[in-house]
Amino acid sequence: MAVGLKPPAQLHPVKGIRLSATHCGIKQDDTLKDLTLIEIGEGANVAAVFTRNRFCAAPVTLARQHLQQNQASAFLLINSGNANAGTGASGLDAAARSCAAVADVAQVEPSAVLPFSTGVIATPLPCEKIINAVPSMLSSLETDKWLQAAEGIMTTDTLPKAFSKQVRVDGQTVSITGIAKGSGMIKPDMATMLSFVATDAAIDAGELQVLLNQLVAKSFNSITVDGDTSTNDACVLIATGASGVSVGSDNVELIAALTEIFEHLAQSIIRDAEGATKFVVVDVENALSIEDAREVAYCIAHSPLVKTALFASDPNWGRILAAIGRARIDHLDIESVDLYLGDTCLLKNGMPDTGYTEARGQAAMADEEVNIRVNLNQGCENARIWTSDLSYDYVKINAEYRS
Repeated sequence: MAVGLKPPAQLHPVKGIRLSATHCGIKQDDTLKDLTLIEIGEGANVAAVFTRNRFCAAPVTLARQHLQQNQASAFLLINSGNANAGTGASGLDAAARSCAAVADVAQVEPSAVLPFSTGVIATPLPCEKIINAVPSMLSSLETDKWLQAAEGIMTTDTLPKAFSKQVRVDGQTVSITGIAKGSGMIKPDMATMLSFVATDAAIDAGELQVLLNQLVAKSFNSITVDGDTSTNDACVLIATGASGVSVGSDNVELIAALTEIFEHLAQSIIRDAEGATKFVVVDVENALSIEDAREVAYCIAHSPLVKTALFASDPNWGRILAAIGRARIDHLDIESVDLYLGDTCLLKNGMPDTGYTEARGQAAMADEEVNIRVNLNQGCENARIWTSDLSYDYVKINAEYRS
């Protein structure tokens, strides 16, 4: 059961973007969509970040190549149910043939098609099923199919993840809509997730890439379910320019809206984490560096003992203490550390707080949304990581993933 996650609300069309989604036969259940196509209008700029997993999937390799070869991306082709990772030369060929099928019908260069896949690793991609579906996908492109597109990229997700906003920039309306997928194998590193966000504002290509890197750092690169970085992670930001509104990457209104969308999508992944019963915010404050703050936060968020205590609503905060202590940072003054569960102080200046009671700790742990706050009292840098608990269902879902 997703923690506080609701089905997407209104999703605004983005000028210059059309979408379609269908079941092509990759997934056994023919009621589930497994193929999404996104058409990008002429003149758009596209920025992307990808997984740094060295066993990166064939579509990741090919998408990188296509972006280098051709800045005028015209289509994103996304399949779910098969990761096309660990498939060698045949996997690259399958991804290339899928792109070529779109290019042939749409009359664009194959390099104008960027492929993405998600699903089971080390299984051959049945690209003929994708190729056979391409003509109908192209003929059914519409501006208002963001929800169907979100459904088409799901794997173990329980709900489609999408979010949309409209903002006024220089007196004109700009639309932003994004979708994402991810539930397990989540600890993006770029960038077990896919996300595609589009705006009809015009943004310079170089500025768009810098902006995407900044947005990802504080959203998708600040979440973890299980510490596993996928072979297929990717995030794409598209600026179509079709609204006629030209903005710089420092535009306050646009950045605020994009930040809200990226953070909402990233948090949605955690709220829908496999088997999750808790949505957990880990804040580390007043560290000597951002790197130190993130190292401490991730050490807590990745601890199986902390995560199982969260599932049990057990205020066994000695596990959090141990996680802080083993963080690989050069300087840690344990006599300066304060630790809180919500508003409940557990540790003050490295010693158990005299006002702490088990009842107060239990009350803080019982909520489905839990905030763990660590104040290192050493510097002025802060970090926030979103994570989940570790439940019986997480083990069950992953034990039965291929069955």
